[in-house]
Amino acid sequence: MAEVLGMLIPFFGLIAIGYVAALYFKQGAEALGWLNIYVIYAAMPALLFKLVSRAPFADIARVDFILMDIGATYLVFGAVYAAAVLWRRASVPDATMQAFAGAYGNIGFMGPGLSLLAFGEKAAIPVALIVCFENATHFMVVPALMAFAQGDRRSVARLSGDIARKVLSHPFVLGAFAGLLAAAFEWQQPRPLMQLVDGLGQSAAPVALFSIGVTLALKPVGRVPRDILVAVPIKLIVHPLVVFAVLSLAGRFDPVWVHTAMLVAALPTAASVHVMAQVYGAWQDKASATILITTVCSVFTLTAFLYAIRAGWF
Repeated sequence: MAEVLGMLIPFFGLIAIGYVAALYFKQGAEALGWLNIYVIYAAMPALLFKLVSRAPFADIARVDFILMDIGATYLVFGAVYAAAVLWRRASVPDATMQAFAGAYGNIGFMGPGLSLLAFGEKAAIPVALIVCFENATHFMVVPALMAFAQGDRRSVARLSGDIARKVLSHPFVLGAFAGLLAAAFEWQQPRPLMQLVDGLGQSAAPVALFSIGVTLALKPVGRVPRDILVAVPIKLIVHPLVVFAVLSLAGRFDPVWVHTAMLVAALPTAASVHVMAQVYGAWQDKASATILITTVCSVFTLTAFLYAIRAGWF
């Protein structure tokens, strides 16, 4: 347990430093803009490029792993969506955001750093695949459901094209795709480029975690809605267990890949959920509360999952 805590304390410590800094220095939310631009458009794409480009191409082209992981995530998404619509009588936009909150963790900002810390370089490829393809899938499914709910008048072809353009131009997807091409052609990168990519990639996790802390401090939560009491355990406990069950039943994957997918699924709800909630005007306050509470609770749930993995329970 001491080893697991020693691993997580620096990780969550950076979030705490960002949180305290935001409370102390009293900067407005706009001050965070350039920091997020650096992470999203420079540091994280460089990290994904590095992870993918320097791996054997055969490991990257694991379509079976990608499909199983996304399938498990969307079992959770579908179950939460159906329960919200059929049981809670929620509107389609609210049900979509609730399902998004239950199935979309902070995989971009937290996934690579924590996975590499926990499992070493063997986790590089699975976490890169998860970050790339889960981001792409979520940002196709959610806009499509919202367009359906809001009576979007664009044709199916135009709507599909607009969504595809946004997904394919996402910096994470571009970084991973560039890495895929480099690996496929076995490109020997010039040393100066490697040093630049390494420097950007190494800064991704610390800057992203600090940014998460600042974001949490700038989005205070008032009364905790009852829906959150269901969303939190689904995201932090049910989602990783479903991912583990699906990938284990497939029986064809390295244990490190399975454990990496499980750990990434156990991450707290992504801040992007609140951004999307604001864009579509649905479930906004609840999305903000879910992000904060899952982040705080994940200190304990991630510790428990990591300890269980290290102890051989999974």
